[in-house]
Amino acid sequence: MRPILVFDLDGTLVDTATDLVATLNVVLEQEGLAALRYEDARAMVGHGARVLIERGLAANNVTRDAATIDRLFDTYIAYYAAHIAETSRPFEGVVAALDHFAAEGWLLAVCTNKLEGLSMLLLDALGLSDRFAAICGADTFSARKPDPLALNETIRRAGGDPRQAVMIGDSKTDIDTAKAAGIPVVAVDFGYTSVPVTELGPDLVIGHFDQLAAAVAELTVRV
Repeated sequence: MRPILVFDLDGTLVDTATDLVATLNVVLEQEGLAALRYEDARAMVGHGARVLIERGLAANNVTRDAATIDRLFDTYIAYYAAHIAETSRPFEGVVAALDHFAAEGWLLAVCTNKLEGLSMLLLDALGLSDRFAAICGADTFSARKPDPLALNETIRRAGGDPRQAVMIGDSKTDIDTAKAAGIPVVAVDFGYTSVPVTELGPDLVIGHFDQLAAAVAELTVRV
């Protein structure tokens, strides 16, 4: 089995916040509520569409019952799927990093709490999906991150060696998942988290994807 890098998606590989926030504002305005400033709403991203909707409602000082949240969620997913990569783009250095590790013989995979279908749709739109041996989302397995099953099963599906695996993410969820699975984790410091990743206990932190090769090499030596 080959070594494997497992990436989170939103806030790690791809800067999706602009499209996520734009979709949120469409949903809010259809409910007769105020759209949010991007600067305010970006901090709400990273925990899935349902949580984002709930936070958007809270920012408007309103609540909705569960049935209404379900309806808004369905509206959100439909609109987002139709506008999934209008402004979303890979973070700087992502493509070069993926090329580097592929050339070095590493398998690459995605383990995200975005729905699998939306993850595939996004990566297809950006021309990146064929780089990954597995793309697994919140609904792929019986559990999602931070349950380590999601990460372990992603590695298994990709055909990777869990003893030679490294997780790359941007949030507490990613870091907790990797720790629970006993897998080293590199955190990026430019993603979607309200708490600095340096305070969340990753093995290493990088500020640009051109630092990933050195970080992975350091972790590999440790192991």
